[in-house]
Amino acid sequence: MTQGHPKGLYVLFYTEMWERFSYYGMRAILVLYMTRALFFDVARASTVYGNFTGLAYLMPLAGGYIADRWWGNRRSIVVGGGIMAVGQFLMFLSARFYADPALAHPLLWAGLGVIIAGTGLFKANISSMVGSLYAPDDQRKDSAFTLFYMGINIGAFLAPLIAGGLGDTGHPEDFQWGFLSAAAGMALGTLIFQVFKDKHVVDVNGHALGLPPAERSADSQDAHDDTPLVREDYERIAVIFILSFFVIFFWAAFEQAGASLTIFADRQTDRELMGWTVPASYFQSVNAVAIVLFAPVFAWLWTQLGKRNLDPSTPVKMSFGFFFLAVGYLVIAFGVNGVDPTTKVSMLWLISLYLLHTFGELCLSPIGLSAVSKLSPPKFASLMMGVWYLASSMANKMAGVLSSFYPEEGKAPPVLLGYQVTTLHEFFIIFVAMSAAAGLVLFLLARPISRWSHGRA
Repeated sequence: MTQGHPKGLYVLFYTEMWERFSYYGMRAILVLYMTRALFFDVARASTVYGNFTGLAYLMPLAGGYIADRWWGNRRSIVVGGGIMAVGQFLMFLSARFYADPALAHPLLWAGLGVIIAGTGLFKANISSMVGSLYAPDDQRKDSAFTLFYMGINIGAFLAPLIAGGLGDTGHPEDFQWGFLSAAAGMALGTLIFQVFKDKHVVDVNGHALGLPPAERSADSQDAHDDTPLVREDYERIAVIFILSFFVIFFWAAFEQAGASLTIFADRQTDRELMGWTVPASYFQSVNAVAIVLFAPVFAWLWTQLGKRNLDPSTPVKMSFGFFFLAVGYLVIAFGVNGVDPTTKVSMLWLISLYLLHTFGELCLSPIGLSAVSKLSPPKFASLMMGVWYLASSMANKMAGVLSSFYPEEGKAPPVLLGYQVTTLHEFFIIFVAMSAAAGLVLFLLARPISRWSHGRA
């Protein structure tokens, strides 16, 4: 962690790290659990995955409203974290009784539903607090969100290794231990926030952040401002909606990591390494490792460019993210082109894709989070963060739908908009085209978007 950032960033960093460990640990084995232990086919498992992740990112809209209106960020985070820990424990029970579908299936639906509810209270509120640690015009915000994002990905790195290592063993009865580790991680993250929030999660004036509206002092940075919104406020809010629309297409392609790309790793990637078979779930750690390695580099890069007045605008940075995403899918499309469905390809193709996607993610996600923080009117900070996650909700649902077009040997080729997807090459080209088109349009709109942000993006 670089010097000069408030200690509250450390608290939020480690809280979010363990929450992401919990989520990504469960995600790493969810599709594998459904296809291997519950014997769902790829289409059904992809649909469940898309519905779950879509709803998980939809609920922060409600959670942000609850925090802004009644509970405040602090209470929302603690309650949400506790609920998610319970949900992960229900997943553990589902996997423990996987051999009894009459019990395992209801526990699966209950676990996913409870996790969705908890995520709604937790997700938007912790992200919006990062920006509140700094003064409105503090140039360290992009750097802070990039470092915060590094914490997210330390958790995402550890999750597939631990939860996947415990659950993805080739023995269906072991999935329970992966889900149990996810429950423990969520409980630990909630405990860290509860213990350290009062001392360190404060604004630049030392006032507690995330209190319920009725308890906020008049000069607190996140105190409610009853001043009516003006034209500039509405234009900045419009920018949030515009950027949120574009990220739908980014995450719909990126989130194949938990769906079709996991199936690809499991079935069509040569995972033999010096006599050891690498678990399919482990490949989801590649992105997280690269984030941890390269997030400080990107944070330093944005800071240095900012000092020289060369820092690209937010929409330009985000358009770069789309181009990295498209190139990643182009690489793997080339790797599988002309390959027989029964032939397994080198794991280097999948690793290369994840590395390129990491660069794209660093250009888009932490920058977008920072932009929402800077553009949001203070009294709607958590609600606007909820809007940002609403886009992720739609994207994750879309990711599940697109994953269901993954071609399976022995089944009729799926048809997308009249386009018959018969090979993996054709499947991956869908994401190349979608990512490149969205990135180009965003790049062309960068100037008016920047103008409407009035210097904040």
